[in-house]
Amino acid sequence: MNEIIKSLHERKSVRVFAKDEISKECKTDILNAALQAPSAGCQLLYTILDITSQDKKDKLAEYCDHQPFITQAKMVLIFCADCHKWLTFYREAGLSPRNPGAGDLLLAVEDTLIAAQNSVTAAQSLGIGSCYIGDIMENAEEIKELLELPAYVYPACMLVFGYPVKQQIERKKPQRFDLSHMVCENRYQSKSGGEIRSMFSGMTGVKDYETWMKNFCERKYESDFSREMNRSMEVYLKDFKA
Repeated sequence: MNEIIKSLHERKSVRVFAKDEISKECKTDILNAALQAPSAGCQLLYTILDITSQDKKDKLAEYCDHQPFITQAKMVLIFCADCHKWLTFYREAGLSPRNPGAGDLLLAVEDTLIAAQNSVTAAQSLGIGSCYIGDIMENAEEIKELLELPAYVYPACMLVFGYPVKQQIERKKPQRFDLSHMVCENRYQSKSGGEIRSMFSGMTGVKDYETWMKNFCERKYESDFSREMNRSMEVYLKDFKA
C-alpha cells in the first residue's frame, strides 16, 4: 500500500481540533490542490468561499444543525456549485446564453465535490483533519443571505479543517462495507434480504438488524434535518426551473 492509498484508508472525520493554527502556506497548498481536480471541460464549475469571519462561523454553526465544533475550526471552506459565473463570462462576450438547467447544476455539483475531496486528501497529507458538513444545504434562505449567493449558485458542501487532538487521531474509523457488497459488474444488482443482512453483519452492535435499522432510519432519513435539506433544495432548484 503506497502512502497516498494509506492516507485515504486512515482519513476519518475530525470534529475536535487542537489550538494550532493552519499556516498560510498549508492553506494555500490545500486550496491549490482543490483546483487540480478533474473538471468538466476544465470549466471549474465551482466557487470556494473561505470563511474567515468568526461571526459567520458562529452563524453557520447554528444554521448547520447546531454544531458548535464548526466555530472552533481553524479553516472553513464552502464549496459552491457555480452556474452563475459562466453566464457572466458569456455575457461579457456579448452572448445571450440560455438559463442553466438541472443538468448544468448536477455537472457543477460533480465538479465541486471532486474539488472538495482533493482538498480533504491534501489536508490529510499535511496532518490536518477535516469534516464534511452536509447541513450547509439547510436553511436556504438564511444561508443565501449570509453568503450573498446569487441565482444559480448552490452550496454543495462545507468543510471544516484543523489539527486533530490525540483522541481524534486514536479514535477508530467507522467500519466500511466489504468491497463485494459495493461493486456490481456490468449492471446494477439489487441486494436480496440475505445479502442485505450479510452487509450489516457485525455493524449493529448488540442490536438486531430490525432495531438498529429502525433507529438509524429515524435518526437520519426521517430526521428533521433531512427533511429541511430537501425543503431547502427546492428553494435552490427554483432558479434552475425558471
